[in-house]
Amino acid sequence: MPKPHRQEFIFTLPSLGWLILFFALPGLLTLTVAFHVSDLRGGVAEGWTLETVLALADPLYLPMIWRTLWISTLTTATCLALALPMSWHLAKLTPRWRNALLLLVVLPFLTNFLIRIFAWRSLLHPEGPVKQMLLWLHVVNEETFLLNHAAAVLLVMIYTQLPFAILPLYAAAEKFDFRLIDAARDLGASGWQAFRKVFLPGVRQGIVSAALIVFVCSLGQYVIPQFIGGTADEMLGNKIVQRAFSDRNLPLACALAGALLLAVLAMGTLAKLLAKARSSSRLSKRTYRS
Repeated sequence: MPKPHRQEFIFTLPSLGWLILFFALPGLLTLTVAFHVSDLRGGVAEGWTLETVLALADPLYLPMIWRTLWISTLTTATCLALALPMSWHLAKLTPRWRNALLLLVVLPFLTNFLIRIFAWRSLLHPEGPVKQMLLWLHVVNEETFLLNHAAAVLLVMIYTQLPFAILPLYAAAEKFDFRLIDAARDLGASGWQAFRKVFLPGVRQGIVSAALIVFVCSLGQYVIPQFIGGTADEMLGNKIVQRAFSDRNLPLACALAGALLLAVLAMGTLAKLLAKARSSSRLSKRTYRS
């Protein structure tokens, strides 16, 4: 191994060891337990079986999987739609205002996650300020219940995941050369055309990173549906928690978690392959033109 590569490998070892110890090994352990039998005490019995994995074909899980996917997808799309103009303006602000707004973005992280969820529960309560304001505006009536609804789950999901979209997009927008926007406007492009055809391709990596982070975090969410939604708004994470703690069926909980893990890995791999194929296609077109 050449010396530069050896040095890079040595410097990468701590991060690699951390990822293997706290991510890869627990993932493999989860997949392994999924093929075991649950004992009567809620543990894992000796022996191997496929019945736990085959139980995932139960029609009970299909509506929950669909609900998890559409809520996660809609959360990701909304967060990107809100974070893109935010990152645009953040990158163009003076350092003073930029730091102040970035502080506001990360400020929710200084408060416990559960406290923020219960705060939203108080806001959406029938006697809370949101309901009272909507009543005053004649948008809802006295019988309208804002909690225990999929729309409330989606609202709080967007609130919690939005910083995870803003920060990577801002990191990409900060490196973007905004003189390209001015050049596009000078050539006759409208503001929307310059944003769509120049800015968005320039921050493509930030968009991909933000989308993956928000989507993956949304897929495994269970606290928000549990405290904000109702029994009809459960996501796959709620069922994993139920199987692990209430039903004390650890292998089935691991099978559900393993299926979710493999789905996330498959989507990440597919996104990487598509990006690689797109890059190769562009390179071949440039070579052909030259």
